[in-house]
Amino acid sequence: MKPIQMVDTKTQYLKIKNEVDKGIQEVLDSAAYIGGQKVASFTEDLNNYHKSGFTITCGNGTDALQIALMALDLQPGDEVITPSFTYIATTEVIALLKLKPVFVEVDPKTFCINPDAVRKAITPKTKAIVPVHLYGHAAPMEEIMQIAEEHNLFVVEDNAQAIGCNYAFKNGTVKKTATIGHIGCTSFYPSKNLGAYGDGGAMFTNDATLAEKLKMIANHGQKVRYYHDMVGCNSRLDAIQAAILLVKLKHLDEYIAARQNAANFYNKAFANHPKITTPYVAPYCSHVYHQYTLILEGVNRDALHNYLAEKKIPSMIYYPLPAHKQKVFNNFGAGNYHLEITDWLTERVISLPMHTELEEEQLNYITTEVLNFINQ
Repeated sequence: MKPIQMVDTKTQYLKIKNEVDKGIQEVLDSAAYIGGQKVASFTEDLNNYHKSGFTITCGNGTDALQIALMALDLQPGDEVITPSFTYIATTEVIALLKLKPVFVEVDPKTFCINPDAVRKAITPKTKAIVPVHLYGHAAPMEEIMQIAEEHNLFVVEDNAQAIGCNYAFKNGTVKKTATIGHIGCTSFYPSKNLGAYGDGGAMFTNDATLAEKLKMIANHGQKVRYYHDMVGCNSRLDAIQAAILLVKLKHLDEYIAARQNAANFYNKAFANHPKITTPYVAPYCSHVYHQYTLILEGVNRDALHNYLAEKKIPSMIYYPLPAHKQKVFNNFGAGNYHLEITDWLTERVISLPMHTELEEEQLNYITTEVLNFINQ
């Protein structure tokens, strides 16, 4: 059995090496390192994949979130509702722009933002909601959009972990996550389901005015070179990463299917175990399994983590300290929050290896050792 990786990007690369190497060489031959045909082609293909009105690429997923919020013309002190149970990038950009993050609970089954909690958190200062499609499962966007419409709020989707996820509305309409809110954001960090071999990100919108602002902000606030109409930043997807992503995008649905197959193996192995809750999949979405995350009850989670490491099985805790308990948010009243579900989850979740290259022998070994520890 080959060594088990939390994410195996090397084996995945070897399967598409010729295509990727050819794309990189074409960039080197063209000497178009910033912008150019590869960036344009990838942007177009990504836009077509999402059936989005407009797609704007940028330097990374965190930049995408920051630029999205900048495009909404929010003012210092405006409140932005977002889950505490997420990676810090979602919330730090809110604080960076001198907005106020308002942390709310998640659904304990989906790990995604709870619409009831959103409703309770709305005040006259609330201007936006940032739902997170965590671990590859979609947030309840239909209800979130209804709330936003009722209260005239913006919605920025954090889709860094769920690219390719399908969302089914009650009327039968199906859309990709990141194309439902006013702006959607994603990341091409190497471990993502669509990962570059460096950093990268993108934004999606169906609003032409927002699209123009997003593009300008990402390019120093200019529409015409050297004429700057607004404060912007310098955030762009470089051509080599675009060449890599152009190849990998063709395989994205195949990669998602491989992750779903691995998740099905895990699900069967852990089915009906009284101490293990496997990932729930809501009827409105297709889980794309950026992570495969268990909830443990009556199990020493950290001891299991250490036991698996001894057995050369990587595992991760996503995330050990929620945003509302991070020191960086003390000035935003973080210590005043009582998010029982979020705190409960942070003590019980553990993520097992999840990627496109998992083999049945590896999956069998992983599940056997997890059960050996829990049943001992």
